[in-house]
Amino acid sequence: MHLALNTERLLLVLATPRLAADHAAYFARNDAHFRPWDPPCPPGLLTEAHWLQQLARAEADFAAGTAVRLVAFTRAAPRQMVARINLTQIARGPFQSAMLGYAIDAAHEGQGLMREALTAVIGYAFGELKLHRLEANVRPENLRSLRLLERLGFERTGLAPRYLFVDGAWRDHMQHQRINPDFDDKTVAPA
Repeated sequence: MHLALNTERLLLVLATPRLAADHAAYFARNDAHFRPWDPPCPPGLLTEAHWLQQLARAEADFAAGTAVRLVAFTRAAPRQMVARINLTQIARGPFQSAMLGYAIDAAHEGQGLMREALTAVIGYAFGELKLHRLEANVRPENLRSLRLLERLGFERTGLAPRYLFVDGAWRDHMQHQRINPDFDDKTVAPA
């Protein structure tokens, strides 16, 4: 399996078991940075063995068409993973939608890298995958992420009270969506 998206400063590749050590190092570096925004970590999150299992499952999900998990490396430092972007819960039929999740290394925030990465992933989702809709959910306190979604053309669709257990409590999340303006309805409803 091969998937690569190129941007001006980034290379995004499919998350596979060969990147298990990169994942363990990425999460170890960013443990405190991600804690306020992520659900409780499973045991072994910081180990290569954990990521070997998770990334084998990610490959199977990609092959089944239910998820696309990507990692980003900068062209300037192609040996260090700087971000993760996931399209999960890919649904076909009359829904043609996916959930979008993303996270960036603390040392690379504020440089426009996530916007660059997400622009490429959205292009892939609406182009290659031919999805109609992407959904992203963000805690109201995560102003940086909310601004990013707005700049990327996502619209707020609502508030999900007590949506996800994060940082020791059930946390509200702002729901957002972006609709593919070029979606061909004929792919869903035969004429």
